[in-house]
Amino acid sequence: MSERAAPFHCPYCGDEDLRPNEQGHGAWECAACSRAFQLKFLGLLAPATSENTPGREAI
Repeated sequence: MSERAAPFHCPYCGDEDLRPNEQGHGAWECAACSRAFQLKFLGLLAPATSENTPGREAI
């Protein structure tokens, strides 16, 4: 099993100075903007069953 991935950038300010937060698993804090956030994996998306899926445009 591999190690868990860590975020590279703060989702709020884009800075790279991130540290694990004491709140628990997946919690991070940004030293640049003083915000704390938590990452959570929700699961895999099911593949589209047709090409006319609402909300998706052809490239």
